[in-house]
Amino acid sequence: MRPLVMGVLNVTPDSFSDGGRYLDPDRAVEHGLALVAQGADVVDVGGESSRPGAEPVPEAEERRRVTPVVAALAPHVRVSVDTVKPAVAEAALGAGATLVNDISAALWPVALEGGAGWVAMHMQGTPRTMQARPRYRDVVAEVLAFLVDRARAALDAGVGEVWIDPGIGFGKTPAHNLSLLRGLPAMVETGLPVLVGTSRKSFLGSLSAAGRPPLPAHERLAASIATATWAMLAGAAMVRVHDVAATVQAATLVGGARRPPVAEHGAGPHPLAEAVNR
Repeated sequence: MRPLVMGVLNVTPDSFSDGGRYLDPDRAVEHGLALVAQGADVVDVGGESSRPGAEPVPEAEERRRVTPVVAALAPHVRVSVDTVKPAVAEAALGAGATLVNDISAALWPVALEGGAGWVAMHMQGTPRTMQARPRYRDVVAEVLAFLVDRARAALDAGVGEVWIDPGIGFGKTPAHNLSLLRGLPAMVETGLPVLVGTSRKSFLGSLSAAGRPPLPAHERLAASIATATWAMLAGAAMVRVHDVAATVQAATLVGGARRPPVAEHGAGPHPLAEAVNR
């Protein structure tokens, strides 16, 4: 089975790649349905930009942006809501979303109450401050410990579906991002499903430019596909992307090429998986 593909749908005026393009609800729904036609397994609807330097959006405005789009798409595809606000998550779940994509890693009580899945992402700081001076002694170990702690709390409370996301680009330098990509197998070995989002992010533009000026967001497709493929081959269960059709092609190939789960080779579960999923 191929890894899942989550399509990005930002209903914002200021997201780094597609800000303003889908602020109108009708255009947003049209694009969401196009993502479904391209093969998206999940459409992730967000009404507040989390790009570096972004300012928070008032709760009522974010809810106004998100809820009608979620309601229109929910009959056609699984919908996640990308938010850090409990009231926005609750409204989206009421409109038909079944997954809370949470960069704050704090909304598992909302997911529990709504019977939804929950994605815990790691972020150092807030979107407004996260890229100021990100520092780690061991980025992979620190991110993994944080995510396991949050996942364990949610699972112990009764959340039935918990994902972890290392938060590529969220309070990380390009070197941190590459370390996390190399360290994905350790996250996969927890037994928790791993979601990875690298699509069109600025570090791809810098690293792909080979000494030239950084590539703009719309020229980062090749780097986005390369890092998504890397993540899927490392065992990521889902990738979050802007370019769904191309990523679905890559995911289909990866699904046929990557090894079956470790358990199918006769090995027992990783001890961390037992601890987290007890």
